[in-house]
Amino acid sequence: MVILGISCYYHDSAAAILKDGKILAAAQEERFTRIKHDASFPRNAVAFCLDQAHIRSEELDMVVFYDKPFLKFERILETALMEAPFGLSAALKSIPIWIKQKLWISDQIRTELKFEGKLLFPEHHQSHAASAFYPSPFDQAAILTMDGVGEWATTSISHGIGNEIKVLKELKFPHSLGLLYSAFTYHAGFKVNSGEYKLMGLAPYGKPIYVDLIYKHLIDLKEDGSFRLSMKYFDYQAGLKMTSPHFDALFDGPARKPEAPLTQREMDLAASIQLVTEDIMLKMAAEAVSLTGSRNLCLAGGVALNCVGNGRILKEKIVDNLWIQPASGDAGAALGAALLAWYSYQGNDRLPNPNDDMQGAFLGTSYSNEQIQEWLDANNIIYHKMEYPELYSFMASLLDQGNILGWLHGRMEFGPRALGHRSILADARNPEMQKKLNLSIKYRESFRPFAPIILREKASEYFDLDVESPYMLITAPVKESRRIQIEQGLSGLELLYAQRSDIPAVTHVDYSARVQTVDENRNPHLWHLLKTFENLTGAPLLVNTSFNVRGEPPVESPEDAFKCFISTEMDALVLENYVLLKSEQLEEHRMHISATRTFAPD
Repeated sequence: MVILGISCYYHDSAAAILKDGKILAAAQEERFTRIKHDASFPRNAVAFCLDQAHIRSEELDMVVFYDKPFLKFERILETALMEAPFGLSAALKSIPIWIKQKLWISDQIRTELKFEGKLLFPEHHQSHAASAFYPSPFDQAAILTMDGVGEWATTSISHGIGNEIKVLKELKFPHSLGLLYSAFTYHAGFKVNSGEYKLMGLAPYGKPIYVDLIYKHLIDLKEDGSFRLSMKYFDYQAGLKMTSPHFDALFDGPARKPEAPLTQREMDLAASIQLVTEDIMLKMAAEAVSLTGSRNLCLAGGVALNCVGNGRILKEKIVDNLWIQPASGDAGAALGAALLAWYSYQGNDRLPNPNDDMQGAFLGTSYSNEQIQEWLDANNIIYHKMEYPELYSFMASLLDQGNILGWLHGRMEFGPRALGHRSILADARNPEMQKKLNLSIKYRESFRPFAPIILREKASEYFDLDVESPYMLITAPVKESRRIQIEQGLSGLELLYAQRSDIPAVTHVDYSARVQTVDENRNPHLWHLLKTFENLTGAPLLVNTSFNVRGEPPVESPEDAFKCFISTEMDALVLENYVLLKSEQLEEHRMHISATRTFAPD
């Protein structure tokens, strides 16, 4: 039985495909169209999934859409009527696209795929819960899903046992942790549904001086993690903005304009909402454990990408075991929808994989050496072909010399994190590397931190982390023994270039790091590179960041990778077994790329 899952029309459209319950492929549409967070129908992602299953669309047994469009539309209409006349302007802007397109997703699926078989429409948070539990290594677990909003639900607690998921509790719109965090993202001048991770990265530069105001005026938080928001401070229910003038008055002024200089206010707002978010996540996780009696916890939904909050759940010993869906957002819900159909709707037995079923999240496209060489030759690109282990040694030597490498190999990652297959790599020991990567490679804000990748067996020597973190979804403190005391009197962005440890490129200003542990089973090539680098330098870790520049999704193809490489200050590019050195590339390539490439704002 082959089942296709689809998500689209909000953000991060994606497709995923199962064959007899095994995940064959999953990919986001943005990787193919090069439109960041592309929300359109995932034609390219679907085509890729079908190709991986060696099947035509009309031969599919079932197609599953990740939510219920009519129920979501009901919420939009009901909210508009409740807030009339103020809510009508927002509704009038959204209703035409719903009537023209979003309500007719079943017709579009049948037309696009020439598919006449079974269509299923689970609820949004059911899809998230399925994406969290079914691929996890647990036979039974509490499941916590947190995001902006699905149909009505914004948070759910469920219990997964075997092949069944039972929803126990829900929090409903407009009371939403995801939308609360997005409101502060908007107020800090970042883009909603895109800039939340920037707010999380900005938080350590500030002080949580607004926490009391948030609890006094914005949110009534209960011990079980449920809460109500005071809606007079928000405009997303009835209007076209996230916050209202009351919010501006409470927090010392209007929202920062995008690209305007960051001030201490934005840093303090980020620190404050981050702390509140962690408090809520802790209470919700504790409630999930209490309701289910399980010490295993699975997370999904956009809020599950808050790796600082995830780290707090572990640190506070709320649970014994934590597993987070690496594609926690709406992209992952496409996979969850397909899994829900296989296990819950079809009633198939489930045998958990001790290493999880996500295959390292390497579920996307790949390119053979033959395909890569054909493209390189056709474009007159200068390259060197190397075999393993010589290639690992050459890459390690380049990195040790301070070079920055782009690396494309194997299957592309599913989800927002680069995990070593579409990555930019650098030496974590270099005190200038964070600045260089942000300003000369990624073209993004200077305050943004970078993540370390480290051999799993060496992680505890550098970080206070006693669990694996293969999907870069947990933040952990850098070991005290590796820290360097920051000069007294520094604050805000003055902290940015103060050396904080012996791995300064991956140590945030609060001495934290978003760690990815690398094991030989899930990620053999990256493990061998790290092992080779350790043998050369004594350091078992590197900087890892996604292979893209600001405003673009991570690269998908060798051509995407080459364009990014040639138009930035990257020093070398490795495409499977082919090494390209910047110093050897023809001027005509640089001229062409610089003349045609544009960097869109986030």
